[in-house]
Amino acid sequence: MNFLKKLFSGFSSEPQQRYFAFQVKCKRCGEVIEGHVDMSNDLSVEYEADSETFYARKVLIGDGSKRCYQQIEVGMKFDKNRNLIEKRIEGGEFVESSE
Repeated sequence: MNFLKKLFSGFSSEPQQRYFAFQVKCKRCGEVIEGHVDMSNDLSVEYEADSETFYARKVLIGDGSKRCYQQIEVGMKFDKNRNLIEKRIEGGEFVESSE
């Protein structure tokens, strides 16, 4: 029985969230666009000094209903525990969720 406890003790009881969702607003037409970062597949590792961080870059374009095809580029940096530590945007602004 001890063997099974040791074997499964490495798993955390709290599941990690698969997607990091965010919303942006186009500076040109005002359309609100929802995006997400797949925390398992979209992150690239960056080695800085003695730590590692993860970076994701997304380019979002609206649905075209307002005849606006402005590209909105989003860059996000996450720490080793995949917590957001930095974000930047070009062509739009972030919409803070009211959750």
